[in-house]
Amino acid sequence: MSTQTARPAPVRSWLGALPSWLRAVLGLAGVVLGAVIVVRPTASLGALAVLIGAGLVLSGLLELVAGGQGADGEPTPRWRALMAVVWIAAGVFVLLFPDLTVRSVALVVGIAVIAAGVLSVLAGLRPGITADARVASMLLGVAGIGFGLLALSGADITLLVVTVVLGGRLIVVGLLEVWRAVRGRRDRPTATDAAPAAGRWMRTLAVAVALVVGVAAGGLTAVLRGGDPVTDAFYAAPRTVPDEPGQLIRAEAFTRGVPAGAVGWRILYTTTDGDGGPGVASGIVVVPAAGFGEWPVISWAHGATGVAQQCAPSLLAQPFESGAMSVLPEIVANGWALVQADGSGRGAASPPAYLVGDPSGRADLDAVRAARQIPAADLGGQTVAWGWSDGGGTALWAGATAAAYAPDVPLAGVAALAPMADPAAVLANLPTVSGGSVVASFTMAAYAARYDDVTYGKFIRPESDDTARRMAEHCLAGPGLLVPVLAEVGQTSDPDLFAVPPTEGAFGARLAENVPPPTITVPLLLAQGKDDVLVPPAAQDAFVGAACGAGQIVDYRLYAGLGHVDLVAAASLVVPQLMEWTKARLSGEPGIAGCNRAEY
Repeated sequence: MSTQTARPAPVRSWLGALPSWLRAVLGLAGVVLGAVIVVRPTASLGALAVLIGAGLVLSGLLELVAGGQGADGEPTPRWRALMAVVWIAAGVFVLLFPDLTVRSVALVVGIAVIAAGVLSVLAGLRPGITADARVASMLLGVAGIGFGLLALSGADITLLVVTVVLGGRLIVVGLLEVWRAVRGRRDRPTATDAAPAAGRWMRTLAVAVALVVGVAAGGLTAVLRGGDPVTDAFYAAPRTVPDEPGQLIRAEAFTRGVPAGAVGWRILYTTTDGDGGPGVASGIVVVPAAGFGEWPVISWAHGATGVAQQCAPSLLAQPFESGAMSVLPEIVANGWALVQADGSGRGAASPPAYLVGDPSGRADLDAVRAARQIPAADLGGQTVAWGWSDGGGTALWAGATAAAYAPDVPLAGVAALAPMADPAAVLANLPTVSGGSVVASFTMAAYAARYDDVTYGKFIRPESDDTARRMAEHCLAGPGLLVPVLAEVGQTSDPDLFAVPPTEGAFGARLAENVPPPTITVPLLLAQGKDDVLVPPAAQDAFVGAACGAGQIVDYRLYAGLGHVDLVAAASLVVPQLMEWTKARLSGEPGIAGCNRAEY
């Protein structure tokens, strides 16, 4: 070996000669920082960038300390210095550019982890090292490459896994350095100076931890990727679509979630899109299996399931419960049919219409029209519109536009349960709601798709842009939503997605456009839980007051002790009242003569 080759690198020599107490402090710093990263992987992106950057830099320093000059004056292999450079360079990059998107941070960390893994594999191929050191180095390298590939795979778990892996690695490396400092020597696995048994066991433990985390991360990623359903050929629109709305394109038998004593179909039909042009939508029809037919129809506008195409209730494992339809057996037992539209943008391909009123109301009315064209369904001419949450707003829009848009679907009544009647009031309240960022992401996705003047760049904080978009890609009931929700809800300093209030500017104007007009001419029941935190009772009071002031007749009922979901639970006081109210409407009984407020 030449003199130049044998001369140890100055930096590594200096770091390797650090006092034991200082090396122990660096090791403890790695343990503490690693623990913080592991425990707090869903901090705000700015804070997470600092944690990740510092963790990468500290990983490099620990690598240099561990790979400093040996006791015999010989330098340890240069691969340790190369690994250190990789870690430090990646950390500095993340620290210098803290405004990177989630995906970019994961990309930087993933590349660093892969590079370190490759170097570890190459180190394991060196001649002259002990068998245990070779196996440990190779396995740790393979595990590192696996982590990096996971980070670059595009899975939504990416940043969570990468941060947990980085934190875990810091803990293991930090503990090793503390042990070495306390023992007063470094673990150098070479043929002439074999690592002590304890050191080999610690390397083995590190390998085991890495492999366990890798397998768990891979399994979790598979679960998240497989959590949402996939649209099938049924939802594909034909080449030629009728211009007339409410035309049945196709129907096929549907059994999932359909109760005993009933039969069902899923349907594809035409509707009118938000721009007034023809569109395609999908839904479910359920009717009693036995009886005289001519079934009265409950047009059910379900609650939120998501805004992505695969979030159609007709695709979900629980097609009715997912949208809060808890009384389908009772509907069937009463001799009524259920028509449940999937909603614009779900199932059949079209822009989402979450909290966008007119196309949502039209899709519900057109679903009833199309369902009538299934001969075996044998639907009657009577229809009552029900809806909950955002679907409650849809029911209000259906009631407000039915006479003009679908006079062939005369409604006998409209029941809106905790409706998001005033979208602006709902969004203004979201910062006080746990998980409100989900509703915000759904609304942003729908409005950005529908309105050119509402864009992510104008209204969403740059560091939350990726999170907002990813939350909107998943279904509310699916496991894939877990990570982006945790990433946003876990923020402490700034949990709001919005850079400016959505109630201002173009967004605010569009939200105002989607308040249902007071033009419902049939009996209207509006039920509201007094403990609702998503749709505040005060906001509902204001909506009802404005509607009554404009001449709308409203049977307004408030329920003490009931929240947003409690209101529509099967055991809720609302259920028997809703059933009796609906029977009265289908019997032709008139509703109240004016606005009425009752508390229960």
